[in-house]
Amino acid sequence: MQRMRCLERILDEVSDRDHYLFSGDDVQVLFPDLNRAAVKALLSRAAGSGVLERVCQGLYLYPRAPHPRGLVLYHAASKLRRGRFNYLSLESVLSDAGVISQVPINWITVMSSGRSYVMSCGAYGSIEFVHTKRQPNDLAGGVTYDARIRMWRASVALALSDMRQTRRPMDLIDWSLAHEFA
Repeated sequence: MQRMRCLERILDEVSDRDHYLFSGDDVQVLFPDLNRAAVKALLSRAAGSGVLERVCQGLYLYPRAPHPRGLVLYHAASKLRRGRFNYLSLESVLSDAGVISQVPINWITVMSSGRSYVMSCGAYGSIEFVHTKRQPNDLAGGVTYDARIRMWRASVALALSDMRQTRRPMDLIDWSLAHEFA
């Protein structure tokens, strides 16, 4: 139990509105004397006792830290694939712009240089990572950094192009609005 109290004390010190999600690697840095299995066990005990809340596989939220409820899914996506090139696109961008009629609830779509995968994040929703071979320099002018979600965001024109490239259904698109963004 001593490690648990130590973990709580450290998380109280280091967590804030910007740092409230922690991975196994983050905890490993806090406890360099522990091996991976011991860190995993510590995280499991911390989640079981309510010190941490499991968001998704390998990612935990410290509930005593202030955190923006509506942005956890976005911040989780950027943290889960931090070694890859990622940007919000497809239905998420088109819905935000009002170009498609349906609003995805608790579901975000992210283009990623990593593999395609749907990550379930429990009560927070799901993140759909869709593989792209596009390189960052190919997208100049097509993406802007959105500090609020801590991720690059595609323009509507790029999101439409991504929809075509990934062969997503285009029947929900309001083309009269889409042409305004082209």
